[in-house]
Amino acid sequence: MHLKGSCHCGAVAFSCESRHPYPYMRCYCSICRKVAGGGGYAINLGGEADTLKVRGQEYVRVYQVKQPDGSESPSGRRFCGRCGTMLWVWDNRWPELIHPFASAIDTPLPAPPSKVHLMLDYKPEWVAVEAGPEDGCFGEYPEESIAAWHRRRGLETS
Repeated sequence: MHLKGSCHCGAVAFSCESRHPYPYMRCYCSICRKVAGGGGYAINLGGEADTLKVRGQEYVRVYQVKQPDGSESPSGRRFCGRCGTMLWVWDNRWPELIHPFASAIDTPLPAPPSKVHLMLDYKPEWVAVEAGPEDGCFGEYPEESIAAWHRRRGLETS
């Protein structure tokens, strides 16, 4: 699926291809909650990094998170330096992937058949997890890749 996204002020627009366009992860970690908002969590998609095209690259900034031990996280969160919209995450451990925030995507997204909730230990009390019986929490298949999750559900697109 061809995904197009942009920031709120229009300074940055991007596109990429995704074989996994379903909102895969609802992350409740403090980083995703605080920098991306959205109901107390962030929804991250899977995209192919080598297909990423960016207009307004000069406005893209990177927030490099500090890990609990004080070291710099390999995950860099890209955002618009003008309006602050979170755009995508890139991690050098998986250089072939980018993870656009669903909130920045302008392309109509298909409804996911299920959702995966992760980092629930960091969820604040005010956030309700609305998980149905088809949903899962990270841990059901802890070593499963995004691609394997889609294959197991028959959702991978060509």
